[in-house]
Parts: sequence; structure tokens; C-alpha cells
Amino acid sequence: MELTTFRFSPLLTTNYPLMKDFTLHTYSKLLQALKVAGYNFCTFEDWCEGKAINGYVILRHDIDNKPQHALRFAKVEAELRIRATYYFRTSKNILCPTVINEIAALGHEIGYHYRDLVDNNGNVENAIYSFQKNLSALRSMVSVRTISMDGCPWSKYDNRDLWKTYDYRDFGIIGEPYFDILDSKLNGNNKIQYFTDTARMWNGDRYNVRDKSIINESLPHSTVLPTSSKRVDDEVIHSTFDFINHIKTNPTKENMMITTHPQRWTDNTMEWMIELVTQGLKNKVKQLLIRFR
Repeated sequence: MELTTFRFSPLLTTNYPLMKDFTLHTYSKLLQALKVAGYNFCTFEDWCEGKAINGYVILRHDIDNKPQHALRFAKVEAELRIRATYYFRTSKNILCPTVINEIAALGHEIGYHYRDLVDNNGNVENAIYSFQKNLSALRSMVSVRTISMDGCPWSKYDNRDLWKTYDYRDFGIIGEPYFDILDSKLNGNNKIQYFTDTARMWNGDRYNVRDKSIINESLPHSTVLPTSSKRVDDEVIHSTFDFINHIKTNPTKENMMITTHPQRWTDNTMEWMIELVTQGLKNKVKQLLIRFR
């Protein structure tokens, strides 16, 4: 695996000299580039039901903080007639019924961003009870048919390990991205490129503890392409502007899942600077965790 050297996302980019990265405006530019390129947008629920048309992109948003930022994302997508999937944690500061219902009313999918094994210190019996309770709380607001784990990089526990004992399908769940689309060991027929803004960059696997595709090294050609950790056709996709240029210049529409964390994206200058600095510090800590874990 090729590792990238650490650097902060720049204040300004040479390709787009008047634009900052990780703003709502920049996210809108990314969506517009995908639309112009002819990508077919679908939710993860659509994909699980076999409704995805080749050349698809699944927009997935993990809501770990600042639910109002998720609503801003949802409105931008709705204006472009794009549907996405929003995974909400169920802590009090995130489980906001008004926001969740408004996002669902815009046509987006709502899912559960679970972290029950971590929250219960690895106790699987307590964790599955917590999972059912939290899932029910979210379902009291909207339909929930898919889930996605919270990576919880600071914990020694992996939330996905809950499914070594239980089966999420027993709870009316039809899909979990890390098992059903991003794990080539389990699902080798899917060829998909996975991009995530983890570490506040698009090639941040060096600082990424768990939010990554699982590659089956025994396959002659991996069916899940870890684009966040390598070059794509000799391009380094580091910034959103690199990503946009890749979309514009690449004639092949690869199937993609794009994961974002909306709390990282803001047009507010003070919030933007705070996120830039704090994420840079987090990346250094994550790098140490990966090295010594």
C-alpha cells in the first residue's frame, strides 16, 4: 500500500485559486461535476435492492456531530435532485427529530450509525440490547433499513465484531456497507471505488484506522479499489479539487461510494479554521494509534 506524506488541506488551491476546500460551495461543485459526467445517483438502500444502474455513485454521510451541517448537505443535494444516505448516531446532541425528518422529507435515506460494541466496552450481550434500543428510537422517526458502523478510532473495539455473534438481517436490516459492498472477501463480484474524507482529505488512509475497504489479496485483481490510499491513473486525489478534476478528465464512470462527514464542511471561516487545525492534530494521534496498535 502506498502511503502519502502528511499535509493539511490547503487554504487555497492552485487549480481553484479563489476557493477553499471542505466548504459547502466546494461540495456543490463536486456534485455538479458528477452530474455533468453522467453518474447515476442512488442510495445504499437502492443498491441493496438491486436498483443501482451501472456507473452509479452512492453518497454516504456519517453524522457524528453537528446535525445542522447534515441538513445543509441534504438541501444542496435536493436542489440538484440527488438522493443520498445519512447515517445518524443516536446520542442526544445528534438525534435531532426535526433535522432527521426534514432530511427524510427531501427524499434522502436515513440509516443508523452504530457504535454499540464500543459504547458497551466489548460486551456483545449489552451491545445487541443497545443496538435494538437505539435502532427502535431512530425508527420511531423514520424508516431505517441499512446501518453503517462508526469507526471509533480511539477504541480498541471494532463495532463490526458485533456481527460475529449476531446477524443484522434478523433486525430488519438489509445492508451494511462494510460487509455488503466494501468487503471483497465476502462480496467479490462488486467493482467499486471507495472515497472517504476521513482525515479531511481524500487520500488519508495513513490516518484512517477503520473507515476503509477490505481487500481480498488472493484475488488477481481486487474488486474493491482503495482509492483513498493510492494513486488513480497516476493522479493523486488529495483535495476535493483533485477529485473534481479526476471526474472531469476520466472518461470511464467507475461505480463509486463517496463517504463524507458533513461537520467537516462549512462556509463559516471560524468553523473552517477550527476544523482544519483540530483535524490535523487528530491525524497525528491516529497515525500513532495505527503504528502501535
